[in-house]
Amino acid sequence: MSLDTIHDLFEHGLEDIYHAEHQLLDALDELESNTEREEISRAFAEHREETQEQIDRLEKVFDEFGEPPEKEECEGIEGLLEEYEEFTSMDLSQDVMDYHNMAAAEKTEHYEIAAYGNLIPLADHLGMDDAADLLEENLREEQSALDELKELTEEFEIDAIPAE
Repeated sequence: MSLDTIHDLFEHGLEDIYHAEHQLLDALDELESNTEREEISRAFAEHREETQEQIDRLEKVFDEFGEPPEKEECEGIEGLLEEYEEFTSMDLSQDVMDYHNMAAAEKTEHYEIAAYGNLIPLADHLGMDDAADLLEENLREEQSALDELKELTEEFEIDAIPAE
């Protein structure tokens, strides 16, 4: 794909985040099942539901854009998921696993926030007001999810994990 225009850049970014959201939909299941603390597990389950809604909104954006929903492999999310799999293959205490799950989820939220933050002005520039609104809604949900994760991380009893 040649990326010479705003149209091309928008399409590439849209396909990238569409792939990322699908990957994260599956990853949130894993995070939920690998977390023992109820409030953290519940947050992952709730965000999984939001992620499905975000995918639905992205499909509406594709429709407004006049293209069928397609995925462009999202190297950033793939790298974060690979890092997560490598870490969780180690011998971990459950407290370390729970804390790491929150940290891994925070990393992906930052990625998604950046992706949506970059797509919105492109949609505006292309005159796709409805698409921009849908992307803005996804962005707000990602920011809210990040805030919730940060709050859970702050409440986490980190002293339960040995320092050395």
